[in-house]
Amino acid sequence: MLRFLTAGESHGPGLTTIVEGLPAGLSVSTEIFGAELARRRLGFGRGPRMKLEQDNLEILGGVRFGKTLGGPVSVVIHNTEWEKWSTEMSPGPGSSERPSTAPRPGHADLAGMQKYDTHDARDILERASARETAARTVAGTLAKALLHAVDMTLLSHVVAIGTVAAPDGPAPTLADLPAIDESPVRAFDPTAAAAMVAEVEAAKADRDTLGGVVEVVVHGSPPGLGSHVHFDRKLDARLAEALMSIQAIKAVGIGDGFASATRRGSQAHDEIGYDGEFTRDSNRAGGIEGGMSIGGIIRVRAAMKPLSNLMRALKTVDVETKEPEKAIRERSDVCAVPAAGVVAEQMVAVVLAQEVQRKFGGDTVEDLVAAVNHYRRRLARF
Repeated sequence: MLRFLTAGESHGPGLTTIVEGLPAGLSVSTEIFGAELARRRLGFGRGPRMKLEQDNLEILGGVRFGKTLGGPVSVVIHNTEWEKWSTEMSPGPGSSERPSTAPRPGHADLAGMQKYDTHDARDILERASARETAARTVAGTLAKALLHAVDMTLLSHVVAIGTVAAPDGPAPTLADLPAIDESPVRAFDPTAAAAMVAEVEAAKADRDTLGGVVEVVVHGSPPGLGSHVHFDRKLDARLAEALMSIQAIKAVGIGDGFASATRRGSQAHDEIGYDGEFTRDSNRAGGIEGGMSIGGIIRVRAAMKPLSNLMRALKTVDVETKEPEKAIRERSDVCAVPAAGVVAEQMVAVVLAQEVQRKFGGDTVEDLVAAVNHYRRRLARF
């Protein structure tokens, strides 16, 4: 079953991803990785670093003639800015000429410095950086390719930035993705998108930052992914864990999430019908009941906190002098919510690909597809 490991620091020589457990015969190219990594850099409110972080990637193993071999796939994303950081981030003996001793509120800095007994926040922030999600995108791209082989697709869109929220409406489909990616804030609703841009501009003028909410929508999932029998096999639990692992994500909701808690039971559930197949009149549960997919559309939302690197730096304490200080500032993004949606896609894709493999197995893509098709035929007779 698919699993992945990433290595590397934000300003190191590169980021490495190793993806294990993929079936043989999956189509892979540097172009599909490049396209997904470019989407990760999208979004109004990003800083100039996005123009510098060109993702120069190389497939090192696990692929021959454009197809996976069944062994681990290894990909490295080279840091095109490495020369500027080769002294400060050198893996060889030495020490920093400018240690970062003023940890940033809202980051891993202080807790990590205490945990690993270092007075230089760069020992922590380099790995804690959201730049690591570029390496995750490699794994997510491969997971998406596997899902596509069994007719499952997914996409994300921004549903809120700051105080501006898009109205509820029909879930977007893959056909809507080009328009979503062309939106400056990756919002499906153009009216809401304009208000979100204004919200970001206002925060920028105030030298502040904004968070928001993204939604990942999955189409074509069969019923029965996940399980009700163990806590760590429940699909909603696994999705929540994966999304909460993304930097700056502070809450996850499945379907209507917190809104369901305010309703009576008669208005909170998705009633079942039958018209040649089982149907639902609504999708309040987000396509998951009892820890399992129920078939059709899965909806999951993730809330991102405002970035804690502000143009007007927050108060902190210097760990050397113990005197009040202004926090170090590593980047100047105002809002990274649009990019967070793309990363959320990758993590949802990984979990769903794992659950597809757990249920259907197969050492080759052909075997996997055959097993899924057999299951869908059985469901049609249920």
